[in-house]
Amino acid sequence: MALFLFLILVAIVLGLIGVAVKGLFYLLIIGAVVLLADLVLFGVRWSRRSRRHHFVR
Repeated sequence: MALFLFLILVAIVLGLIGVAVKGLFYLLIIGAVVLLADLVLFGVRWSRRSRRHHFVR
């Protein structure tokens, strides 16, 4: 969970710098990619945890 929150923070900071500093638009793009990768990673972890509970009897 700490990694998830850290990557969200990194994505927000990169996005803010990319918007604020002229000529560093690529940082906004990198921030968006990091955010997307973080959400995918979170979704994969969430789905793995969900599957285990279905087979409990």
